Amino acid sequence: MKKLLLPLLACVVLPFAHSASIRLVHDDTPQANYAARRIATALEQQSHTIVRQPTGYDTLISLAINSHQLGPEAFSIIPEGRVITVYGGDARGLIYGALALVDSLRDGTALADLKPASDKPHLEFRGIKYNLPWETYRPSSALDQHIPTARDLKYWEAFLDMMAENRFNVISLWNMHPFTFMVRPKNFPEASPWSDVEQEEWRQLYRGIFRLAKERGLDTYIVHWSIFVSREFAEAHGVAKRNFYPHYYVEGDTSEIVRRYIRESVAQVFEEYPDLDGIGLSHGEGMAGMTPLERQKWMDDVIVAGALDANRKRPVKLIHRVPFSSGTSSAPGVSGDVEQVTRAAMERLGNTFSGPIWTEMKFNWSHAHSTPKLVKVHGGKLGSTYFDPAPQNYKVTWMARNEDFFALRWGVPDFIRQHIALNGAPDYVGGYFIGSECYIPALDYFTAIKDPVDWTWAFERQWLFYKLWGRLLYNPETPDAVFQAEFNRRYGDKGDNLLAAYSLASSTQLRLNSLYDPRWDFTLYGEGFLALQGDYTRYIGVDALINQPVLDPDYVSVKDYVDTLVRGGSFTAHRITPPLLAQQLERDCREALRLVADIDTAGNASLRYEVADVQAWSHLGLHLAEKLRGAVALQQYRLSGDAALQQAALAHLERALGHWDELVKITRPLYRDMPLTHYNHNFFDANPDNLFHWARIRDEVAKDLEVARASRTP
Repeated sequence: MKKLLLPLLACVVLPFAHSASIRLVHDDTPQANYAARRIATALEQQSHTIVRQPTGYDTLISLAINSHQLGPEAFSIIPEGRVITVYGGDARGLIYGALALVDSLRDGTALADLKPASDKPHLEFRGIKYNLPWETYRPSSALDQHIPTARDLKYWEAFLDMMAENRFNVISLWNMHPFTFMVRPKNFPEASPWSDVEQEEWRQLYRGIFRLAKERGLDTYIVHWSIFVSREFAEAHGVAKRNFYPHYYVEGDTSEIVRRYIRESVAQVFEEYPDLDGIGLSHGEGMAGMTPLERQKWMDDVIVAGALDANRKRPVKLIHRVPFSSGTSSAPGVSGDVEQVTRAAMERLGNTFSGPIWTEMKFNWSHAHSTPKLVKVHGGKLGSTYFDPAPQNYKVTWMARNEDFFALRWGVPDFIRQHIALNGAPDYVGGYFIGSECYIPALDYFTAIKDPVDWTWAFERQWLFYKLWGRLLYNPETPDAVFQAEFNRRYGDKGDNLLAAYSLASSTQLRLNSLYDPRWDFTLYGEGFLALQGDYTRYIGVDALINQPVLDPDYVSVKDYVDTLVRGGSFTAHRITPPLLAQQLERDCREALRLVADIDTAGNASLRYEVADVQAWSHLGLHLAEKLRGAVALQQYRLSGDAALQQAALAHLERALGHWDELVKITRPLYRDMPLTHYNHNFFDANPDNLFHWARIRDEVAKDLEVARASRTP
C-alpha cells in the first residue's frame, strides 16, 4: 500500500530559496518511512513544503524498491521533469538513494537541476565494532565515563543516522556478558542483578537501539567474550568464581550449570529481541586452561546451539572470530592446526545460519592504521588455511582496529582506497569492521573551550573518519570531491584546503605505526607518541625508537639502518630508511601547515579545532622527523665515537622538543586532560592515575636530550 508522508516538519527558510510544494510517495515500511523523513527534512530546510494531496503539487518524489533492475543495497535516482524517482534494490538501497538525494540538496542543488545518479556496494559487510561501556572489555574510567551517554536513545539515533549516511550496514555491540542486561533468564532469575524497573529500562534501551538500527537498514549483532557470567550467578551456584567483570584473563569454567545458563540465555535473547540479527563468537578471554579444540567444541555446544535453539521467525546471523590463542593460555599465537580446526567447525555449520558466516580477523593486530599491507593478525602471521581452497559458507571480514587516535581528527582517503584494493578484492573477503577497544565514541570528553561547536557527541568530532571509511567501503571510487564538499558545507570556502591538509598531516599516524611495530591494544597510542615498554606505557624515547623493529617490511629501523651502513651495506630504492622517512614527514607536514596557515578561524570554534588538529598532526610529524634524524646520529656516534655526531644528535633532538612544545601550545587551550585506557599499563586493574595530555609528558620528551648527552662510545 502506498502512503503519503503525514507529518509536517519544521520549515527553515533559506535565503534565495525558491519555495515549491512537494509530494512524497512511498511504501509504509520502517525503512521507506525513514528515507522519506530524511528527504522531507532536507526539502523543508530549503523552504519547500510537503503536501498530502494527490494533485496540485510542483514535484512528485517517488520512493520504491526495484529488485529486478538493481542488486542489494544499490540505488538509482531518476529525475524526469516534475517527477523524481528514487529506486533501491532493497530497503537498504532505498535509504542510500534517499540520502544521496539529501546530499545533493545539502550541496545546494535545486530539484529542477538534479542529475541522474546511481551507485552499488563494493563490499557486503561494512560494520562498526562498538564496545559498550557497561562490562566492557577492560575496566577504566576512560570507558566507564560513557555509560550515561550510551544509555540515551537520542545519542543512538544520531550515531545510527551517521552510520546510514555513510553507508555502514552493521552495528556490532560488544561487552563481556550482555545477557543479564538484556533478559532475566527464565530458569536462572538469580543471575540478574536488576530490579524489575531496572531490567525494563535495560530492555527498552536494547529494543530501542535495535529498532532504530532496523529503521536505518542496519544489521545488529551482539558480540561477547567467552565464558563469563554475572557475579550474582557465580555466587549463587559456587561456580565461575572469577568469570565475571572486571576479570577477563581467567580459567574457563565448563561446568554443566554454566553451559546451560549461557546456552539458554542466548536463545532467550533472540526470542525476546526479534530485531536482533546475529551473535558473535570469541575464543579467548575466559577460556584459559582449554585447548583450541575444547574451546571450539564449547562454542558449538553452547553459543551456536543456543542461537539455533531460539524460537523465532527470522534465522540468526553469525560472526565467527578466528582464535587468537594456539595453546591453553590466553596468550596470543597463531597456528596452522588451530586454523584447520576453526575452518572445519565453520564448514560443518554449512548454511545453518543466515547468509555467509562473517569470519573476523584483526588486520595488523590492533593497529590497522599503519601499513595497508597485511603483515600479521592477532598473534602472528596468518596462514593460507582460511583461503585455500576458497570457502563456500564464510567470508573474511577484516577488523581495522583504531587504538591510536581518539582526540585528533584523522583522514587519509587514499590509504583506505589502497587498503581495500590490496585486501578487499578476493571473493573470500566480505568486508570490514572499524572500531576500537580502548575508546568509545560517545561522551565528548576532549573539548575544553566553552565557545559553541557544531557537535554534541564524540563521534561527531571524528565525522571525517567515519565518512571516509563508510563511503569508501561502499564504493572505493567515491571521489575526494564528496569529502571536500562536506568541508565546504561546514565552513564555506575556508574549508577549501582542509581535506588535502588532513591527507598530508594525519599520514603521520600511518608512518609511525608502520615504523614502530605494535601488537595488542595498549602497545601503541599514535597521537600520544606512547608505547608499552616493559610493563608501562610511556613516551617513545630515543632508545625505544632506535631499537624497536618495524611493522611494514619496506621500512628500516634506526638500528638496522645504522648497522648496515657501518658494515658498508646499502638499501634498495623501495626501502624506506629513517632519513627518507624523515624527509617525507617534513615535506608533507610543512605543506599541511602551509595549506592551513591563512585560514581565519575567528568566531568559528569548530573550524578552529579542524585547523588545530592539522597543525597538531603536522608538529607530531615534524617531531618524529627530527627525532629520527637525532636517533640516527646518536646511534652512529655510539658506534664511531665521532663527537660531531653527538652534537648533531643533540641539535636534532632539541628541534624535536621544539615541535613538541608547538604541539602543546596548540592543544593546551583546546583539549582537556583526557582519561586514557592505555594507562592501565600491562596490568588487569583499572588505574585511576590515567590522564593524558601532550603537556603532561613534556618532561619525558625532554629526557631524550639527557640520554644523548650521557651517551658514551663502546
